[in-house]
Amino acid sequence: MAEHTPQPTKGHHSHKKHGFTGQVGFVMAAAGSAVGVGNLWRFPYLAAKDGGGLFILIYLILTFTFGFTLLTSDIAIGRRTGKNSIKAYAEMSPKWSFLGILTFLVPVLIMTYYAVIGGWITRYIVVYLTGQNQLAAQDSFFTDFITSPGQSTLYAVIFMLLTAWIVFNGVEKGIEQCSKILMPVMLVMIVAIAIFALTLTHTDEAGVTRTGLQGLAVYLTPSFEGLTLKRFLQILLDAMSQIFFSLSVSMGIMITYGSYIKKDVDVNASIHQIEFFDTGVALLAGMMIIPSIFVFEGVEGMKAGPSLMFISLPKVFASMPNLGRFVGLAFFLMAAFAALTSCVSVLETITANCMEIFHVKRKPTTIVLTLVYTAASVIIALGYSKFYIELPLPNGSIGQLLDLMDYISNSFMMPFISMLSAILIGWVVGPDWIVEEVEHGGRRFGLKGLYRVMIKYVVPVIMFILFLTSAGILNI
Repeated sequence: MAEHTPQPTKGHHSHKKHGFTGQVGFVMAAAGSAVGVGNLWRFPYLAAKDGGGLFILIYLILTFTFGFTLLTSDIAIGRRTGKNSIKAYAEMSPKWSFLGILTFLVPVLIMTYYAVIGGWITRYIVVYLTGQNQLAAQDSFFTDFITSPGQSTLYAVIFMLLTAWIVFNGVEKGIEQCSKILMPVMLVMIVAIAIFALTLTHTDEAGVTRTGLQGLAVYLTPSFEGLTLKRFLQILLDAMSQIFFSLSVSMGIMITYGSYIKKDVDVNASIHQIEFFDTGVALLAGMMIIPSIFVFEGVEGMKAGPSLMFISLPKVFASMPNLGRFVGLAFFLMAAFAALTSCVSVLETITANCMEIFHVKRKPTTIVLTLVYTAASVIIALGYSKFYIELPLPNGSIGQLLDLMDYISNSFMMPFISMLSAILIGWVVGPDWIVEEVEHGGRRFGLKGLYRVMIKYVVPVIMFILFLTSAGILNI
């Protein structure tokens, strides 16, 4: 969902704050920003790759311990200081102002590839609009599209310009209100498609019949097969990077959001609502995608990685008599909206920071950033054709340009930032700095004991281990 950013007032460069109307407005905005491509695209393929139920179990434990701790920290920092990430950390401790700059670099990197994924989704909207849903169900359709230099860059640029146009005009209430309508509609859509996926059956050429319910069992049953300490750490890292990506923590967005919340909002209740909403959508997206790909391609097909959403779902839609085209169109429209609201919030965070750092107005800032990120999006999009590379990453995977940017921002920088942030809060300013803000106005903070232990002892140690593992320094 779109972010409210400070608008420059006429005649000078001070910033006037626009606040959220109240708790519901804030939760919808934060959850809307959090519920994006990460839930629909990233969560299902990580769950498929990392042993289904085992990944989900680890993810849920981490969400309500680490996710809760990091989200609480970010939102409380924002509300207490009333500033964006760069200035918020400087206010907490001048010696730690570098942490604000590191945090600012995360959305700067993520923005290079978010429009590329948005472009992929836009391509599918065009396919379903023109009634080519059988074409989209072909195995080679997605690969042919992303390896076509002209098509992949065209759609990335269209999506980037659409994002920039919204930010250029200032984020109007229209997006917020549309989100309040479209988010529940998207939820209903996901539930409907998930239920449909469970009713699927398919008999392959070998005469093996697979059902959606068997796929659900594969998705939800923890698989401990071949589990080593190294593999467990990899699953932990994947789950952790997904939490960063999904909850928008350790990238300055939630600090910025926090700075717009009024003092009478119950921060603690809001955080739980955001977590439940965000996790619920991710679990439903997996329930929709994994059983359907299991039905058509078996367990092997589930190792398809990032292409799960773009290859398995069109097969599901193609198998729907009469309805497929409309359900496919509705789904990809929802996915595009989820991607757009998240993309807008990332660009908006960069724009807001640049406006404050360089004391410039919104429109020239947005124009410069649009030129930079349009060029970046084109380069990333061409990473599957003209600039194709097979890059061995320190975490043991082989990646292209998009995977490299995703790895640096999510697997490398975010654990590092979280570790430093936890040291700053736990040992420099003290956990009570955050606790006081959450309890402001006599509010109850039931998990403050858990928060204190997590922020002082658990988060720094685990983040340090994850950082060393993802950097390839610690190889167990």
